[in-house]
Amino acid sequence: MDTLTVKTTARQQFVDITMQVARFIADSGIANGICYLFCPHTTAGITFNENWDPDVQHDMALNLDAIAPQRPDFRHAEGNSPAHVKTGLMGSDHHVFVENGEPVLGRWQGIYFAEFDGPRTRKIFLKIVAT
Repeated sequence: MDTLTVKTTARQQFVDITMQVARFIADSGIANGICYLFCPHTTAGITFNENWDPDVQHDMALNLDAIAPQRPDFRHAEGNSPAHVKTGLMGSDHHVFVENGEPVLGRWQGIYFAEFDGPRTRKIFLKIVAT
């Protein structure tokens, strides 16, 4: 298992990690398999989405804020309940197929680390299983 470190600069932020994951896959020497990605944080996650138009991440953030706004009646003492809800919606793990030493993604797809309680330094665990 390997670790990818991601540093965020905002409370809520989508960080394109596609190239780092592709580099990890290439360096692994595994030509065909599955690359598993796991985010061990309860206020950050992983998502696959369009990486051609940066407005998509902006619009996603706006919609997530509408779905999970800060509320005065939340009980969680840390004040980051919306971050937990957003992480639940994004998910903490994903996998991507590996063919010929490269991640298999759709034409416009990218892999994003989704920060909801930043800025922070976070980790993503990566593991490739050959098939």
